[in-house]
Amino acid sequence: MAGERLVPVLAPLVPLFPDGGLRRGSTVVVTAVAGGATSLALAVGAAPSQAGAWCAALGWPALGMVAAVGLGVALERFALVPHPGEQWAAVTAALIDAVDVILVRPPPGVRLADARRLVARARERGVVLVVCPAPQGAGAWPGGSDLQLVVAEAGRWRGLEYGHGYLQARSVAVTSIGRGAASRQRRVSLWLPGADGALSEEQAHAGVATTSVAG
Repeated sequence: MAGERLVPVLAPLVPLFPDGGLRRGSTVVVTAVAGGATSLALAVGAAPSQAGAWCAALGWPALGMVAAVGLGVALERFALVPHPGEQWAAVTAALIDAVDVILVRPPPGVRLADARRLVARARERGVVLVVCPAPQGAGAWPGGSDLQLVVAEAGRWRGLEYGHGYLQARSVAVTSIGRGAASRQRRVSLWLPGADGALSEEQAHAGVATTSVAG
């Protein structure tokens, strides 16, 4: 996939990306107001792994591989580095030289210099850097991003009824906003996960909000 400008994403996520996919060399930051960021980050990495790209996740010691498979991640092309330790930035830089898409959960208190170096290295190598800061992290990712994906609403769960049943699917609203062509906020309603564990659209048509920010 090295010669392709765009890396594919799952069909329900396409409306969130102005180019219809992940631009090589871009940095995407994934956050959540009330949970769901990890599932969304895995969903972002699913289609690339299915299409033959090598992906890696770094800094997630409790990442659920069953959930990853359910969301469509091809484990045969998915490396996991759960405990990078204090050298997380160096490990991330090494992975940038080896894979196509990196899902990274940086530790709290990331240094601006480290973040900027990694963003620049990913841009130079044409690697997609998907950053998902830990919920307990101190402040936002300081390195900047080309696109921000936010689980803005983690809505209702489906499956529980009057004291019986089990959780099967959760509806969420995801927004995206970024720079340049991505400065127009976009919004989709999804099942994350759906009843079968996969990502799916909640509505037939994805909405596009009218909010804009300066590029």
